[in-house]
Amino acid sequence: MINHGKNIKIFTGNSHPGLAKDIADILGLTVGEAKVSTFSDGEISVDVNETVRGTDVFIIQSTNNPVNDNMMELLIMIDAFKRASAGRITAVMPYYGYARQDRKAKARDPITAKLVADILTAAGAHRVLTMDLHAAQIQGYFNIPVDHLLGSPILAKYFVQKGFADREDVVVVSPDLGSVTRARKFADKLHAPIAIIDKRRPKANVSEIMNIIGDIQDKTVILVDDMIDTAGTITNGANALVKMGAKEVYACCTHAVLSGPAIDRIKESAIKELVMLNTIDLPEEKMLDKFRMLSVAPVFAEAIKRIYEDTPVSKLFED
Repeated sequence: MINHGKNIKIFTGNSHPGLAKDIADILGLTVGEAKVSTFSDGEISVDVNETVRGTDVFIIQSTNNPVNDNMMELLIMIDAFKRASAGRITAVMPYYGYARQDRKAKARDPITAKLVADILTAAGAHRVLTMDLHAAQIQGYFNIPVDHLLGSPILAKYFVQKGFADREDVVVVSPDLGSVTRARKFADKLHAPIAIIDKRRPKANVSEIMNIIGDIQDKTVILVDDMIDTAGTITNGANALVKMGAKEVYACCTHAVLSGPAIDRIKESAIKELVMLNTIDLPEEKMLDKFRMLSVAPVFAEAIKRIYEDTPVSKLFED
């Protein structure tokens, strides 16, 4: 049980209560009594059934599908705790929805990631704790502290423990140019070289492989990405790698969004094993034999402990 002379309480919405319980268990706490439900017309109702006056409140809520419902749950919970005189409110968002709309890609585009940051702040959040933002600059959209945890060390540790480190036949592959830095840091932990898939995306959720930069001939490759949504990028990449001479393909990601045709695509793809973190609650019916889910509860629990005790969180940002 952590102790700092003031109360700490963990609450959760409906997006991922299992993760909230795991985090609370690690900290020696119980999840706070709050009920998040809906009125008959779909409006969200929040009932907090215990005092939070002066308390350090952490609300654990990923804003995945249904994105808008989960977002509104989080905002209304923040407002409820603010009006109940909570001492400090931290929005713990293992998955930050709308993160892909981080810039104006074409004329008259919204920058929704910034809008979400403004709304969270206006609702009353004092700080945000999240993991693997799609674009690191989203931290700068906030005028409150943002602690940005990394998922790749958890994923890399799994592959190191499976004996992939220091093998001459292992290559870490970035599925696009935007993920090169992530792949390089991942490869450093395995002491492996990297390769890059050069692709173009003619329209949203559609990707086309162009060519592969690097040597993947007769290699065991590990595809590394921050999220998998419709799985077009990762499965097209895996299939192309096998066609171009790769021996076998593993893949890993932090956020398993897995919407639309993702499950079927992965099932039929050349991916031998897909390793994911549980920032998003994946229903049992979506689990395949080739899926491996790792928990982010320990790193989030450690971050919450450090924030609560006012000790440095920076150690957790290091790769």
